[in-house]
Amino acid sequence: MRSLFVSLFLLFTGAITVKAQYDIIPMPQTVNIDAKGRMLTVDSALVVTDRLNSAISSPEGWRMTVDKRGITIEGSTTRGIFYGRQALRQILAPSNLPQGEASTGAATSPSWERQEGAKLPFATIESTPRFAYRGMHLDICRHFFSKDVVKQYIDMMALHGMNTLHWHLSDDQGWRIEIKSWPRLTQVGAWRDRTVIGRNMGLYDHTMYGGFYTQKDIREVVAYAAERHITIIPEIDMPGHMVAALTAYPELGCTGGPYEVWPDWGVSDDILCAGNPRVYQFLTDVLTEVMELFPSAIIHLGGDEAPKVRWKHCPRCQQKMRDLGLANEDQLQGYMVREMEKLLAANGRRIMGWDEIMYCDVPHNAIIMNWRDWKGVDDPAMQGFDVVRTPNSTLYFDFYQIPSSDWTNTTLIGGYSPLKKVYDYEPAPDTLTSEQQAHVIGVQANLWTEYIAYPELIEYQVLPRMAALAEVQWANPEQKNYEAFCQRLKRLLTIYDSEGWHYCRQGL
Repeated sequence: MRSLFVSLFLLFTGAITVKAQYDIIPMPQTVNIDAKGRMLTVDSALVVTDRLNSAISSPEGWRMTVDKRGITIEGSTTRGIFYGRQALRQILAPSNLPQGEASTGAATSPSWERQEGAKLPFATIESTPRFAYRGMHLDICRHFFSKDVVKQYIDMMALHGMNTLHWHLSDDQGWRIEIKSWPRLTQVGAWRDRTVIGRNMGLYDHTMYGGFYTQKDIREVVAYAAERHITIIPEIDMPGHMVAALTAYPELGCTGGPYEVWPDWGVSDDILCAGNPRVYQFLTDVLTEVMELFPSAIIHLGGDEAPKVRWKHCPRCQQKMRDLGLANEDQLQGYMVREMEKLLAANGRRIMGWDEIMYCDVPHNAIIMNWRDWKGVDDPAMQGFDVVRTPNSTLYFDFYQIPSSDWTNTTLIGGYSPLKKVYDYEPAPDTLTSEQQAHVIGVQANLWTEYIAYPELIEYQVLPRMAALAEVQWANPEQKNYEAFCQRLKRLLTIYDSEGWHYCRQGL
């Protein structure tokens, strides 16, 4: 009996050890290990083959076969094959080499034949993402980052199997995209003459700050993302968060100014004048150029944090409401959104907006980006909208990820969302009906940059929480286990290290 017990124990632990070599993030749905215990040695003769296979039902799903011929990665599309390749990067990461040996393969462009020494059990591995929309957001308005930093952000997303970058391109503190028909947007609106120090304490650095992307830059980044099967959704926030644009063109505001590119953080009362016909021409021109630059089927129109103080006292806005028979200023915002929706629809595009637009009588084909923790009937999925979940309490990666004795200090925006909280998030809870759950089309984390001025801090704030998010986006709820995730994370961290990416090590 003792001999049998020992044999079973060794068989069981051996199986765990073998399977652990395929413990990657996000976790595959199935890992079937060869029962005979056969192994593939990774050496200079390793063959990695891509094959399209129409039998794989998901356009982003993949299958990996490890056998005596080498490694075969299959997908019904090149996207699926790409995600399989990212999985292979982890499987062949340095932690999978014999102890004491180091990998010389570059993580961004894996050299499989140089990852010598790894032993891989024969296996078939399959994975399919749970959500079609798997996003990350980047704000480059509060602090501006070069196109190379954005490309690195895209590389991080690609490693984690994400497919959508939500690029926040305009705000009160800076307009960051060249619009040729309205050149002062970048000549004037891209630059602020000072920036508040800390949390709006009334102290400023009195240093000119800014930057923008030319249309050539935009096309370059869009192409870079497309090569990694990432779609970029541009956001032009309206009618609020427009002080930079108003500084460039004061006639677009209710008061006519004067305005300045906002040096503070927060929400300004100055927004676009909804009663001014020139505003609609401005938005038409801007969105027309945006659509020329971004092939995305979705365009984000913002719509959040738009105080109606100016509209309530603006003769033109009040007259517009009377002309249209509108009962209140929220309906006036809805009119503006619907006018832009017609423009986008005529060009085969669909609108997305923050959850405030739900209350502006927008068409139900709008995608709602759910940034507040709505529950019950306020949940946009219950209202029949397609929704992307990005709750600030959990998925704002500018929040702290380690405990802080003072969450009101000047280093970050505040809040606390540790790795486990991100991992445990459930976007489509069983409190929703199956029909309502189907409206939850994706999950995204946001990175706002009021207090993030350096690329290293971008890396630190999103890593390794991006790994936890990836598991939310790919894995089925019943498969998830936080302790197992933390073990699998160790292999992924070796890639972070090889790239030189900064990440939070607390608790790892």
